[in-house]
Amino acid sequence: MIKSMTGFGRAQKLFEHKEITVEIRSVNHRYFEFSARVPRAYSYLEERLKSHLKATISRGKVEVSVLIAAVEGESSSVVCINHGLARAYLDALKSLSEELQVRNDVTVSQLARFSDIFTVARAEEDEEEIWAMVRETTDEAVQRFLSMRTLEGEKMEQDLLNRLNNIENWVGQVEEQSPKTLENYRARLKAKMDEILGDNTVDEQRILAEAAIFADKIAVDEETVRLRSHIRQFREILKAEEPVGRKLDFLVQEFNRETNTIGSKAQDVAVAKIVVDIKSEIEKIREQIQNIE
Repeated sequence: MIKSMTGFGRAQKLFEHKEITVEIRSVNHRYFEFSARVPRAYSYLEERLKSHLKATISRGKVEVSVLIAAVEGESSSVVCINHGLARAYLDALKSLSEELQVRNDVTVSQLARFSDIFTVARAEEDEEEIWAMVRETTDEAVQRFLSMRTLEGEKMEQDLLNRLNNIENWVGQVEEQSPKTLENYRARLKAKMDEILGDNTVDEQRILAEAAIFADKIAVDEETVRLRSHIRQFREILKAEEPVGRKLDFLVQEFNRETNTIGSKAQDVAVAKIVVDIKSEIEKIREQIQNIE
């Protein structure tokens, strides 16, 4: 079963102290390309996410977004007090009171106006615990992401099978038309020799020899046999469970090679038209498989 490289998955989970949201989206790319947006304080998660997703996703330009929020009533920050600085302010105010002989009425709320006494810092967190929560949420998002890729892949597979059937039918028409091309050539050759020789006897052996040379030039049996073989391989690969995009890309190149050879040998307008149709369908297949993992 093939998978599309285009997909999206989102998951949101509520834990005891955190709410985690993970979004995964991807578009087609020849290789696995990863980028992530995570809160600055959790930048250590980026490499872990990359390794974790690479085990599941082999190709595509993958973008991951992670949001980590504290549950209401919980705080991820702590207020630190510079007690030494607070005492220094208190001593200074006391000295000022004595020096100016005014009442020392300093209270805690008044002392708190000196903002440099307080600093806000992020509370120390267990990285492994955070990663466990993010990984669990990511796995849920990945399942939805892969489901979308699979659904898109099923649609693509049906379209590809229809196009393979079209090509196979056209190959059959080429095989059917080739003997007619040879017969037409023999008839034209005999008519031409009759016209040139008039009442003289036409050398049938000469006509047969010329026809044999022509038949060898236009023979496409090997090409059509190989093309049918490639089509069978293509169908078999579509059933595989592992990523198949690169294999299919190689086969499409072989499709083109055989079709181009048939086109170069074609000495018949009908065959030439069929070749154009086949090449058009191959190009549509090539565009499709650019988005297959």
